[in-house]
This record gives sequence, structure tokens and C-alpha cells, in this order.
Amino acid sequence: MNKGQIRAEHRKKRAELTSLEIQEKSEMIHQRFLDFLVKYPDIKHLHVFLSIERLKEIDSFPLIAILLDQGYQLYTSILDTESGELKTVYLKNLEDLTIDSWGIPVPSLADVAALDQIQLVLVPLLAYDQKGNRLGYGKGYYDGFLSKLDQEVMKVGVSFFEPVVKIDQEWHDIPLDLCITPQEVFFF
Repeated sequence: MNKGQIRAEHRKKRAELTSLEIQEKSEMIHQRFLDFLVKYPDIKHLHVFLSIERLKEIDSFPLIAILLDQGYQLYTSILDTESGELKTVYLKNLEDLTIDSWGIPVPSLADVAALDQIQLVLVPLLAYDQKGNRLGYGKGYYDGFLSKLDQEVMKVGVSFFEPVVKIDQEWHDIPLDLCITPQEVFFF
């Protein structure tokens, strides 16, 4: 299958999930991620995504609340419409979020943060393959963002589904180090 076919298939699979299934599967992913973090006590600076409900993404908000309570320094990204790139900002709480023109939650107080503190990025995706190649929505925002990070930054995908066999990789694609699903953790 080509990237367009994989995107269409995974959008359809997500669309078929009920709200209850999304909640249950998200909670399982949260627990696996928290269990994973216990093994890496030196990781304290995490970049997270703010889930978009209409796209039926994994609900990241309960996990973010737990991470904030546990004292992690969190960051997220907002789209700089002039440059077309993601800007990294601090995420200090979940109370000061607004919805932008694309329906994406963003911090209303967007204090720009340096990238050099980030140790792990929780990466949204539509699909991924058995080698850690990920497929997003096709705009390339996350690949651009990930390319600016130190090579040592851990890239962790989260998905409701198992990996596909193969996603054709392009020169600008940045692979994941692992992907967490409700059933297991895939290391690449």
C-alpha cells in the first residue's frame, strides 16, 4: 500500500472507534507509557501533543495531567503560521488552553522554549511500520520539528493499532524509537 492508502485505512479504523473504546485504549496507552518512564528516571523534560478530539486521536489530556502532577517539565508545539513551522512552548497546566482556528488546543500563554532541554517527544501519528517509520497527516510539521532535535531525544509514538508491514520512507522522514499501543510496546 502507498502512503495515501495507509492514511485512508487508518482514518477509517479510527472513525469506527467509539468514544468508550478511545477512552479505554487511551488509558491503556497511558499506563504503558508511565510504566516505560519508570525505567528512565533521568527523563524529566517531555514534549507532548495536545490531542484533537475530532480526529479521534489518543486522548493525551489525562496523561498530561498525571505528568504535570508528577513534576515533569512539559512542552508542546504550536504552529507558526508565518513560517509554517512548529514552535515549542512550555505547557504548565491544562486550564489555559484555547482552541485555534484549526480546532487544535493550544496554550493561551505561549512562552517559547528552547529545544535543547527536551529528552523525549510523544509523537502523534496515523500509522507506523515495523521499522518505526511513522505516517502523520501529510503536512510534515512533526518531521521538521523532530529534525531540529538532538539525535539522542527519544521519539515515542502512540497508536491504537498494530504496525503495518512497511511505509515507504522519504529523505526527510524521522523514524520513531518505539511505539506504545494498548497491547504492547514496539521498539525499533
